[in-house]
Amino acid sequence: MTAVCGSARFRLIQYRSAVRRVVMQQGRTVCAHTHGSAGDIREKLRAFPGGSIDLTKQESGIAVMTLNNPARMNAFSGSMMLELEERVHELESWSEGKGLIVQGAAGTFCSGSDLNAVRAIANPQDGMQMCEFMQNTLSRLLRLPLISLALIEGRALGGGAELTTACDFRLMTSDGVIQFVHKYMGLVPGWGGAARLVRIVGTQNSLKLLGGARKVDPDFGKQIGLIDEVLHCSSGDGNTLTQAEQWLSEFIKGSAPVIRAVKRVVISGRELALDEALTAERNVFGTVWGGPANLEALAMKTKHK
Repeated sequence: MTAVCGSARFRLIQYRSAVRRVVMQQGRTVCAHTHGSAGDIREKLRAFPGGSIDLTKQESGIAVMTLNNPARMNAFSGSMMLELEERVHELESWSEGKGLIVQGAAGTFCSGSDLNAVRAIANPQDGMQMCEFMQNTLSRLLRLPLISLALIEGRALGGGAELTTACDFRLMTSDGVIQFVHKYMGLVPGWGGAARLVRIVGTQNSLKLLGGARKVDPDFGKQIGLIDEVLHCSSGDGNTLTQAEQWLSEFIKGSAPVIRAVKRVVISGRELALDEALTAERNVFGTVWGGPANLEALAMKTKHK
């Protein structure tokens, strides 16, 4: 059993190295267009405080991340961008975690960026550094070994719409709306939202949502595959989080190592070339083969339902 565990650790290291290569290559692509250091933009973002990113971790293995800036419809202040990175880092090291729900406070999801911070970093150099920072943070959010969902109550606008695409699933209340309003600001998505959107809904639907700034209500969202489930309640209903937890619980039944392995093989299949993805899948398989959940299932002669 010691040999199995040692081999499993080696394969997990190999898998992480493969994913790290993808992350580094993406980072080089972005950094090729930027000047200055990440520390520079952190200092500038820190100068615009307001709101918070709250995180609670439950014994069930589900974490709830809440964007809490209701005075500005939960828009990202500079300090909230920094806190988001901190919360993602915390979740990366939460070995007992299986699921994540991202929500907004006070019955709305997120209205994008706080315009006070945006105006202060309106020059191209700062804008590109902020873009790089948020792209990297949201990529890490999507790559967490947790099955994640965005709980969309009220409006998800601009950067808030981009944030929804950094989750594995999207649940929406009956009065919820997603809208990529970037073109009205003379912009395109910069936090990775366009690249992720194309992978979720395809090229033509992405052009409709970005070029037309079309509002996505629950019906249209389900039609194009952006929304996975509509909760039959309105924004601010105290029952929405409970419903989201119940929906997510169906996909995180079982031991944390197995659920986290499921997420890892899906990530590798999506982001790596086929040969690398096959190697990564084999390595992840090695981390659970002969593990506690596998041995327990064999001992109990578990049958498929």
